[in-house]
Amino acid sequence: MSDGKSILVDTTRCTGCRGCQVACKQWNELPGTQTKQTGTYQNPPDLGFETYKVVRFAEGLKTGGKPYWHFFSDMCRHCVNPPCVAAGDEIVHDEATGAVVYPKGNSKIDFDTAIGVCPYNIPRKNAKSAEVSKCTMCIDRQQGGQKPACVLSCPTAMEYGERDEILREVDRRVAELQKTNPKAQAIDAEDVRVIFIVDDEPKTYHDHAAAG
Repeated sequence: MSDGKSILVDTTRCTGCRGCQVACKQWNELPGTQTKQTGTYQNPPDLGFETYKVVRFAEGLKTGGKPYWHFFSDMCRHCVNPPCVAAGDEIVHDEATGAVVYPKGNSKIDFDTAIGVCPYNIPRKNAKSAEVSKCTMCIDRQQGGQKPACVLSCPTAMEYGERDEILREVDRRVAELQKTNPKAQAIDAEDVRVIFIVDDEPKTYHDHAAAG
């Protein structure tokens, strides 16, 4: 496989605007999700069969009592060597981009296998049709020479491009952040195509922010 493409998500620059979340819904023609107030600005509360991307909000206290408020625009990481392809022959691992795609109308993907091997707890199942879905990395837009919709909509935090160029930019940003914050890191950068930069422990953002 070629090196393909990658997306950088710099959480230190994310404003929590949720433009990426809305753009994902619009481009993929996904219906709105019925939700309710759960005591957080995060809405909907989780990914779903018709929600490929959700901006997670996490708040708490650091050691010493200093508060934090983290934003994490959760989505499929499009693993370089995706374990979920073992869940069914319908799953496509695109040669050119590296995107891992569950085609619409799939009926033979083994959901229990897909969710069981996913390090990031991403795939979701339609209880009625038994179809399985997740982010496609906007493979249709990429094939037309366009950026993924979430990246196009983001004013501050997301970048898209050739994988080697994105990895260099990730290294540059992490090195700069570590000058003032030694906890800054890129999460699983060698193993995924959607690379998150954080400046705190990954668990403070989301239980499944990092593999393992």
